[in-house]
Amino acid sequence: MDWGTELWDQFEVIERHTQWGLDLLDRYVKFVKERTEVEQAYAKQLRSLVKKYLPKRPSKDDPEFKFSQQQSFVQILQEVNDFAGQRELVAENLSIRVCLELAKYSQEMKQERKMHFQEGRRAQQQLESGFKQLENSKRKFERDCREAEKAAQTAERLDQDINATKADVEKAKQQAHIRSHMAEESKNEYAAQLQRFNRDQAHFYFSQMPQIFDKLQDMDERRATHLGAGYGLLSEAELQVVPIIAKCLEGMKVAAAAVDSKNDSQVLIELHKSGFARPGDVEFEDFSQPMNRAPSDSSLGTPSDGRPELRGPARSGRAKRWPFGKKNKTVVTEDFSHLPPEQQRKRLQQQLEDRNRELQKEVDQREALKKMKDVYEKTPQMAEAESRVLSNRGDSLSRHARPPDPPASAPPDSSSSSNSGSQDNKESSEEPPSEESQDAPIYTEFDEDFEEEPVSPIGHCVAIYHFEGSSEGTISMAEGEDLSLMEEDKGDGWTRVRRKQGGEGYVPTSYLRVTLN
Repeated sequence: MDWGTELWDQFEVIERHTQWGLDLLDRYVKFVKERTEVEQAYAKQLRSLVKKYLPKRPSKDDPEFKFSQQQSFVQILQEVNDFAGQRELVAENLSIRVCLELAKYSQEMKQERKMHFQEGRRAQQQLESGFKQLENSKRKFERDCREAEKAAQTAERLDQDINATKADVEKAKQQAHIRSHMAEESKNEYAAQLQRFNRDQAHFYFSQMPQIFDKLQDMDERRATHLGAGYGLLSEAELQVVPIIAKCLEGMKVAAAAVDSKNDSQVLIELHKSGFARPGDVEFEDFSQPMNRAPSDSSLGTPSDGRPELRGPARSGRAKRWPFGKKNKTVVTEDFSHLPPEQQRKRLQQQLEDRNRELQKEVDQREALKKMKDVYEKTPQMAEAESRVLSNRGDSLSRHARPPDPPASAPPDSSSSSNSGSQDNKESSEEPPSEESQDAPIYTEFDEDFEEEPVSPIGHCVAIYHFEGSSEGTISMAEGEDLSLMEEDKGDGWTRVRRKQGGEGYVPTSYLRVTLN
């Protein structure tokens, strides 16, 4: 069953129903939008509540955090914060998947509905125009028939009148004939117009409007299906966060079960145990006889650990009764002498551990600086080369820029030997250098490196400047030449490369633009 067949004459009913469907879609979109606002406000209030009750101090600095009750409460607050995040996620999903998509779909449906009804109204206007033309042709035919009949009666009356002239009779007959011919033409025109209207009317009611109604029915069914899917998205958005919310609730349950009253009692003891012995009996002091009254060993004035006793009768009864009296304002000192012995011991132990950690950190830093110092003493050109590399990275290099100076000497070993040799030459220039010093290579580590030749390059590099390798172990390169990277800079300012024409050697690192594989 379809609208085009069953509701062929209910144009206004279909118009009202489709409008009601679109209004329902818009109402649902508005409902979901307000629902998202409620969820967002709820999540915001939850986050504000959590922030209000979260401890202000870090957990490691808060002694109350050592109690399981406080830990459980903080965990519950965190779970509530996560729960608020899930409510925000629900609001976001509803806003995107329901509000935005359904609002966009509603606009598309409104445009489609408008187009179909415009097409239906044009068809109605065309049918009404054809009916008006039919009525006009019908009235014209009726009028022409009356005129023809009247003209025929006039001609017959004149023909029977003996006083009428022959010319009048002929004129009347001619007029009757003309009227009769006009009536016949009007009849033919009316018949053609009637046939045309019936054809248009049949096309309107059996083809044109049913097609439009079927399109409106299909549009309304699609709208209802889409709206039903939107109803499902409301629950789907909730179901997506149910597992996480369940974990939050489970976390709250675990936090509640984690409260350990016995452990909290022990924590309180550990935090506030003073270590003092209980005070002994207060001796009777007889003021009726003059005597030197000194506190007894059992009084509060004499500590049991052999410390110097507090002299004076006034102090003997008050020295260690501060737990039962009004406390004076505590003055914090570095040695924690204001604390009871047990707490003082814990604080000092903690301070000792902190000092040991700081000391170990200083020792590690010292060892690192010492190693770095040794490296720089063995390779004095390293600092200069590194500074050049850093400066070259910051500045844009041009092909015609002045190249940086290469390292003062190739190897760390040869640099130290050459420096000592130059000083000896300055002191006694008459002594010629020995053959071993002449035949010794400039960079003795090069031979060891060449013995451990890698199988394949580890990258490639481009020569930024021209370099003439005059020392043993070095290699010449031209500006812009592509080279294979065989070994990275080990901190001495030299990089081992291989030329495409063959040959390997060391070149200054600052002369290269290196790219690792």
